[in-house]
Amino acid sequence: MDAWVYVVGGIVALAVIYFAFLRKPAALPAKPEQAKLAPKPAEKPVAERPHAPSKPPPPVAKAPEPLASADVLPSDRPAAPAPRELSKKDVAGMRKGLAATRGGFIARLTALFGGQKEIDPAILAQIEEVMISSDVGVKTTQAILARLRDRLEKKELTDSDAVWAALRAEATRILNIGGGAIKATNKPTVVLMVGVNGVGKTTSIGKLATRYTNDGKKVILAAGDTFRAAAVQQLEVWGKRVGSEVVKGKEGADPGAVAFDATEKAKAAGADLLFVDTAGRLHTKAPLMDEIKKVRKTIAKAMDGAPHETLLVLDATTGQNALQQATLFKEAVDLTGIILTKLDGTAKGGIVLGICDELKLPVRYVGLGERAEDLREFMAEEFVEALFGQGGDEAAAA
Repeated sequence: MDAWVYVVGGIVALAVIYFAFLRKPAALPAKPEQAKLAPKPAEKPVAERPHAPSKPPPPVAKAPEPLASADVLPSDRPAAPAPRELSKKDVAGMRKGLAATRGGFIARLTALFGGQKEIDPAILAQIEEVMISSDVGVKTTQAILARLRDRLEKKELTDSDAVWAALRAEATRILNIGGGAIKATNKPTVVLMVGVNGVGKTTSIGKLATRYTNDGKKVILAAGDTFRAAAVQQLEVWGKRVGSEVVKGKEGADPGAVAFDATEKAKAAGADLLFVDTAGRLHTKAPLMDEIKKVRKTIAKAMDGAPHETLLVLDATTGQNALQQATLFKEAVDLTGIILTKLDGTAKGGIVLGICDELKLPVRYVGLGERAEDLREFMAEEFVEALFGQGGDEAAAA
């Protein structure tokens, strides 16, 4: 019994000695401040971790950006203008005014195709005779026939309807070179009217003044034909009729001075349009053509960029002489378009094709009668439909 007591006592003594002197004390937890400062063991970068090869993750879809407006979308070429819808009433009115040409030039062409199902290449010689005698002009006629001959050889034109359609297409191609009504984009927009005596310059100015006044525009007229008292009086009559001021000088005054004063008054009055009449210059006399150049320069001194339009007025009844006038005027001044008057009085309406094709000048207006509204804005598609199209709906224009 005493032996067990000594054994147990020895074991207790050894345990006390171990815990008191031999066992290392447990590490105390770090204080909060030290814990914050103690660096955490760095993890290996994801790239360094061994992993099985996998496909790259799909790109995150981005929210679609708002589309740009139609006017700022990039484009390699300007958008083609939407085709103008033809008005049956406008076409009928144009067709009524072109009755003489339809009864002459077009009727002769139509007669060549009457009753023919197949086209004989020899018909081109007959077409050539009709076109040249209708004032289309030799150069333009030959160009059109060359294209028709090429298509006939390729068997693309196999019947009269196809040839007629080809003629229409050629006319549209030649005439569709711009033009249309005057755009009053400047304030004022200065329009210089030139042409020989008797073509209808002053009358055309009065009709245009009527048109734009009815559209709510403020119009001023300049009586630049100072050599003819009747021209000034005629313009004053139009001015009173439409309520437009007429700027004039003394008889025989310098036309450039009148044009300068009119431009200054139009600017001061806030006018939308200024129409400047000029004397009927004989296109064969160089000194008179030089005077028109001086008028243009004088207007430019009064307003930068003016005149904004220089329109040549031609009489359609003069045929090839009108083409010669246009050629010489174009050499003398920078023309922007043609007004073709008295087109209702000729059976040789082919002059329109010759002018547009040879001079590359757009027809802006055509005169088809005495009324102000008979000076019509020229649209190629409408003109071709009225000239070549079928139908006798002239009554719709009334």
